[in-house]
Amino acid sequence: MNTARPHADRGDRDDLARRQRYRVDLREMMTQCEANYGQLMRLMRLLGEDDQVHLSLPHGHQGSRRLVLRVLERCRYTTMLELEQETLHSLLPGPALTVRLYHDARSAEVTAARPYRRVQARHDYPNTDMHQRDEKLQWNRFLAEWLRHLVEHGGVARSAWAGQPSGA
Repeated sequence: MNTARPHADRGDRDDLARRQRYRVDLREMMTQCEANYGQLMRLMRLLGEDDQVHLSLPHGHQGSRRLVLRVLERCRYTTMLELEQETLHSLLPGPALTVRLYHDARSAEVTAARPYRRVQARHDYPNTDMHQRDEKLQWNRFLAEWLRHLVEHGGVARSAWAGQPSGA
């Protein structure tokens, strides 16, 4: 007895393809990017007119690790930053994120992450580089966690996070 349903099978494949395609949740992405912008603008106060500042992060019983906040580019409506943590081990490079701040939109998005070059909004899955479908959102979440850790545990002047000008 043949129970094949050729039309139903084709419809099932179309439904599966539609479900598998990742769609960027723009609302969630923008909310995350706006929150990151607020935190980064507070950190930018530490820079003043300089293009680099070194921050300290505790690292268990081994003392502390340095985090470098570096301005790569300053333009009227955008600023490009790099946040880089010093290497933890010779075989494991420290994380580094490149972040573009959009001042008119009050948004900050991760545009590159070491060891990758450019962070795309979405990836087909599976893929040869093993990227996750929502990798850009995950990198922006990681930036938020990194900034939160810096606020809670880092050697950053409290005035930078409290909304006061640094040195006040």
